[in-house]
Amino acid sequence: MEKELFKKIDSYKQTVIDLQTHMIACPAVSPHAGGPGENAKAAYLFSVLKEMNFDELYYINVKDPKAKDGVRPNIVAKYYGENKKKTLWVMAHMDIVPPGDLNLWKTDPYKAVVKGDKIYGRGSEDNQQGLVSALLTVKAMMESNVRPPCNYALLLNADEEIGSEFGIRAILKKYGKTFGKEDAFLVPDGGNPEGTMVEIAEKNMLWVKFTVQGKQTHASTPHFGNNAARASAHLVVKLGDLYKIFNKKDKVFAPESTSTFEPTKRLANVPNVNTIPGTDVFYLDCRILPCYKNADVLAEIAKMVKAIEKQFKVTVKVETEINESSLPTDKNASIVKLTQAAAKTVYKNSPRAMGVGGGTVGAYLRNAGYPVVVFSKLDDMAHQPNEYSSIKNTLGDAKVFTLVALNFK
Repeated sequence: MEKELFKKIDSYKQTVIDLQTHMIACPAVSPHAGGPGENAKAAYLFSVLKEMNFDELYYINVKDPKAKDGVRPNIVAKYYGENKKKTLWVMAHMDIVPPGDLNLWKTDPYKAVVKGDKIYGRGSEDNQQGLVSALLTVKAMMESNVRPPCNYALLLNADEEIGSEFGIRAILKKYGKTFGKEDAFLVPDGGNPEGTMVEIAEKNMLWVKFTVQGKQTHASTPHFGNNAARASAHLVVKLGDLYKIFNKKDKVFAPESTSTFEPTKRLANVPNVNTIPGTDVFYLDCRILPCYKNADVLAEIAKMVKAIEKQFKVTVKVETEINESSLPTDKNASIVKLTQAAAKTVYKNSPRAMGVGGGTVGAYLRNAGYPVVVFSKLDDMAHQPNEYSSIKNTLGDAKVFTLVALNFK
């Protein structure tokens, strides 16, 4: 059965090109980023899925006043398995990021260009490669009259690139009964060129804004003021002690196996050299291992801030811009083991369960209690100029998803 399905998938090269060509021509940039949204792309995909005769096919439209027709479309397409009470979901997103500086592109970002194994165009890899792989998997099963042990379903989301407010977060909140207690998710929206990363965990995210308030004065008379930049600099150094306090390691997250606490963005304070700033603003990006609580990190930050305020006679306002925690997927969960085994079979490699410092939509699902793996064989072209997808990787991942589907019981 596997050989027959793999042979089918290998015959789909032109299908990959056709699907990518149509999707690249639909610039599904969020209306909150100045784009038209996912409507045109969703309409095209819905027509493709309708022709395939899924057992269930429907929209989940989430209201968004800024979007065309006032909604952001999400699509569910389900192919029944022998056990209809359990579903393997493959979740991909339809929205894309803007192309950026057009001078950096060698081709039109919204016109597919095929060169050998590569299909160039915005969105071709992020996330259309995974979406196409997921579709080819079920296409092969349908054309071979193969029913998997459990349901196989596509969940095509809106709004992944800007927070998922109108995508998976809304679905979990308002349409949670879409999913069953025994369901599992495969998200082909992250990976590496070797196809060895089976992502099962994410670090907690904590972004903190610090506004240090002193007193502005002329640089020649510092005693008349209070230099916010100096106090701010000392606070930045002091925050480095967070590395010493939250110092546990987790090899799942190698090479960044520890929590990280990095000062990043800094706002301009004064425009001229000879003025001591009364206000200084900077940000701290914290990626915290799941064994720690963000609240504990914030408590330590509060102690450090208090010490700086006392030492330099300033006030410091602390604001959290992002405060998100993510539960890990058990490395022994069926979906994890099946994905590792399937990738090893298809790519002849040694996949391992890993954690990442960045955030994915998998976090929302894990926090809702579902086992999730993020997997794909990618050339890491997401958000870059001259983005492309690999036809070979697209077909290879379809085979990986097929093996997972055939063994998900």
